[in-house]
Amino acid sequence: MHDFTSLLIEVGALLFLLGLLGRLGRRIGLSPIPLYLLAGLAFGHGGVLELSASEEFFAIGAEIGVILLLVMLGLEYSADELVGSLRSAAPAGLIDAVLNALPGAAFALLLGWGWVAAVVLGGITWISSSGVIAKILADLGRLGNRETPVILSVLVVEDLAMAFYLPLATALLAGVGLVKGGVALGIAVLTVVTVLVVALRYGNLISKAMSADNAEALLLGVLGLTLLVAGLAAKLQVSAAVGAFLVGIALSGPVAHHATELLTPLRDLFAAVFFVFFGLATDPRHIPPVLLPALLLAVVTMGTKTLTGYLAARRVGIAEPGRWRAGLALVPRGEFSIVIAGLAVSAGSVEPKLAALAATYVLITVVTGPMLARLPDFAWFKRWLRARAALQRARTAASTADRA
Repeated sequence: MHDFTSLLIEVGALLFLLGLLGRLGRRIGLSPIPLYLLAGLAFGHGGVLELSASEEFFAIGAEIGVILLLVMLGLEYSADELVGSLRSAAPAGLIDAVLNALPGAAFALLLGWGWVAAVVLGGITWISSSGVIAKILADLGRLGNRETPVILSVLVVEDLAMAFYLPLATALLAGVGLVKGGVALGIAVLTVVTVLVVALRYGNLISKAMSADNAEALLLGVLGLTLLVAGLAAKLQVSAAVGAFLVGIALSGPVAHHATELLTPLRDLFAAVFFVFFGLATDPRHIPPVLLPALLLAVVTMGTKTLTGYLAARRVGIAEPGRWRAGLALVPRGEFSIVIAGLAVSAGSVEPKLAALAATYVLITVVTGPMLARLPDFAWFKRWLRARAALQRARTAASTADRA
């Protein structure tokens, strides 16, 4: 009873604090994500006041938060839109992998950590945080923007790539043979294809099985199905986030609309828990020794990720402001990066400093990402874009005159 009482006090106090921080963030025009993270740092391991009774609650809540963020993203789009986005995003996904995985891999090799650590750090710097980006897009009211499908398609390609990368990385870290590694990859591929085919062919039947007329039944049905598929996907070594996203894709029509309304408050609650838990799990005392290399790596890969989104948006004909919004929105890394680092540390076969470096790196990108995403909304940034466009037109006119 004493532990339960402590749990209630800790969870209640922290959630109340998050409510105040969220209100403060919106009042000053800032996404609450950095504030949630800093709150987690203050009350986690090595913080000002360490909370222990609620740690398991926040760990489970964080997992649910990522799942809800992804199913809500899936509800915004149909299965046909997903397939079309994946086809058009394949080149962007390749550019994304090259631009963002290579810096991490090269960084590990320069530090002398070996090629296994290079593969791991390359994955950490490659994958953007779907959970953080989904929250940013919702906070900034950009879910209906023209560039949002581009952002989403890049994230989906990354998440699907993780379904193949994680089994291979696990096998590599464990030192298993080629046969076992191939079996793990085969299971991952089969699971993703199966779930995607079900979403495409039987999405209407799944939607019909859910009643949009009864809010209680709809909430329980959609939430239960999402958690079930996410759990089965994770059990088969595929990302739970991918499973949740595909459930959202499978639902359509009035069911998707009403499910979005019902799940929004739950998403906001557990998304906040996710960001707080990330801070709780990071010991601030481990940050100073790796701060400089993490900052250097973050600056480089924030630039490459912005370039990724910019090129992907330009490729489909989106105007200059939308290109910058797409690029800057992709900056944050998060849940997958931490999962990859955790696999490496638990295997014990890579440099021990990798975990602290990954945590610090992710923290830098997650704190600065929401602020960078707001840059295209500032008046001075819009003036700079107009001046840049005018200069480009003048150069084009001059070049045309010279040819004439």
